[in-house]
Amino acid sequence: MKKLKVAVLDDYQNVTHHFANWENLNEKIELKVFNEYIGDDPNLSDQLLNYDVLCLMRERTPLPGNLINKLTNLKLVITSGMWNASIDAETLKRKNIIYCGTETQIHPTAELSWALIMNCWRGLQTEIQNMKEGNWQTTIGRSLKGNTLGIFGLGKQGLQVAGYGKAFGMKVIAWSHNLKQKDCEKVGVEYVSSADLFKMSDILTIHTRLSERTEGYIDKNKLKLMKKASIIINTSRGPIIKEQDLIKALNNKIISCAALDVYDQEPLPRDHILRKTKNLILTPHIGYVSEEAYEKFFNGYFKAIEAFINKKLINQIF
Repeated sequence: MKKLKVAVLDDYQNVTHHFANWENLNEKIELKVFNEYIGDDPNLSDQLLNYDVLCLMRERTPLPGNLINKLTNLKLVITSGMWNASIDAETLKRKNIIYCGTETQIHPTAELSWALIMNCWRGLQTEIQNMKEGNWQTTIGRSLKGNTLGIFGLGKQGLQVAGYGKAFGMKVIAWSHNLKQKDCEKVGVEYVSSADLFKMSDILTIHTRLSERTEGYIDKNKLKLMKKASIIINTSRGPIIKEQDLIKALNNKIISCAALDVYDQEPLPRDHILRKTKNLILTPHIGYVSEEAYEKFFNGYFKAIEAFINKKLINQIF
């Protein structure tokens, strides 16, 4: 039997072999691991042309229809998790390419959101740098208790963050396009209007999906509604906030601080203006990056390929 050619894309930490026993498939597959981002390569289709199986890490390298159409050997696509907005699923379906996912974990992103909230609110990044440079206190942090936590999107992650806010004695409010007052009442969160979400929040954290309705939803007009002392956290998707509007809001002290884990362009270019923007904390899209999540992802790739070989598909999206 001819060996399947398998590519694992965007393994930035080079952990593919750490989290799965690929040696058990040595007789049946040829495995190539890409540790660098290749999504912006104009010759990407040439790089991937010979592979039968692609394993995609979240939305790091998109798989649009025009690329899929060029990959004539492709038989199986596996995404980490069971949903990936950067994959043209309809084209996969039309070309009878099997599309599978893996198990996942929700809570790491919510946990990172809270870490970023604490970092912004207490000025931790500045004080940590002060200590490394031999200095002492230069900022005055703020207490969370009694302040208002606004949540844009009260799904699984939003609910977790709401629980953290309550544990710290915060008032928790929420709004999103599909959210209903009765949904908020069930979980002890105050339902507010879109305008009030921005006006009332001391801390605004984003946990809604990127869609036609949410892309660019947070613009200069929404940011102007916020308190000058407020902060905004985004661990969902970069384009939900209009990037240039956020930069101007920070530079003009419309809001006091922001923390981003997601961006319009990923990986973020080395010379990007966000890296130089004041009162802004940046992390490299690590919300879902945890040992526990990676174990499910990489082991999930392995299991899906093994099941494909044995003609007993698992975690099939279609």
